[in-house]
Amino acid sequence: MTDPVHVIGATGRSGRAVCLALLAEGETYIPVARDLERFRAGGLPGEPRLADLTDRFALDRALCDATRVVSCAHARHTADILASARNASQFVFIGSTRRYTKWPDAHGQGVADGEDAFLRSGRDGVMLHPTMIYGAEGEDNVRRLAALLRRLPVLPLPARGRALVQPIYQDDVTACVIAALRVARSGARALVIAGPTALPYADFAMAVARASGAPQPRIVGAPAWLLMAAATVSGGLPFLPRIRADEVRRLMEDKAFPVGPMFAELGVRPITLEQGLARTFG
Repeated sequence: MTDPVHVIGATGRSGRAVCLALLAEGETYIPVARDLERFRAGGLPGEPRLADLTDRFALDRALCDATRVVSCAHARHTADILASARNASQFVFIGSTRRYTKWPDAHGQGVADGEDAFLRSGRDGVMLHPTMIYGAEGEDNVRRLAALLRRLPVLPLPARGRALVQPIYQDDVTACVIAALRVARSGARALVIAGPTALPYADFAMAVARASGAPQPRIVGAPAWLLMAAATVSGGLPFLPRIRADEVRRLMEDKAFPVGPMFAELGVRPITLEQGLARTFG
C-alpha cells in the first residue's frame, strides 16, 4: 500500500487542487490546514490535521508519521516543515519565480530562504517555482485584470507593456506536483514550471480582454513612478480592483523561463494561454 500524501495548505487554491487530483487518482491524502471551518467550507473529503505552521508543536504532531509531503504553503516555512517531517522521504514544495525578481520583497526573500534551506537539507524532493498562476477558483490574477479592463478603456503600462510574462494554468501546476511525486529523486532540486511561451504583458492583457468579453483596451506608456503612486490610492476607489505598488514594479522586468527542464523531468506539457483563458472564462 502506498503511504498517504500529507498536503500542507489544503485550504488554499493549489492545496485544494492537489487534494482533488490525488483523490481522482485513487491516492490517499492527509490534509494539513490551519482553520477547520475554512477546510469544511471547501468541501474536501477527509479529516484535517490542524496546524499553524508557526506552531512547532502542532506541526510536529501533524507530520509525525509523514513519509510523502506536498507543501502548498509559503516557502518561507520550508525549514520548519523539514524539521517536523523527520521520517519523510519525499518532499514537493511550491515556491515562486518571485525568487528571481530584481526587486526582492518579503515574499520573494522568503521563497529564496526556503529554497536555500531545502537545498542544504540533504532531503529528497523538489521545490517547484511556478510563474503567475491563473485559472484556479478564486484566483485574482487574470480575473482581477479582466475586472479592471471592463472599467478602463485605457490601460497605462510601463514601457507600454513590453516586459514578458509566462503564466501557467492551475491544472498544469497541479499536474507538475503529481508528476513530481512519481519521480524517484535523490537529493533536493529546484525547478521552474511555466506556461509554454512568454509574451509581452500588453499582449497578455489583450488576450484576457478577448477571453473575458471585456473591451479591447488602448495600451499607453506611463512612467512607473506615476503608476506606483496611483496604486497607493486604488484601494480607496470602489470601482477599481486594488493594485499594489510592488505589482507595478514587477511589470518592468521580464518573467520568462525555459521550460525544457520541466518537460524533461516531469513530462508535463502545459496548455497554451488561449486554451487556459478559454477554460477560465468559459
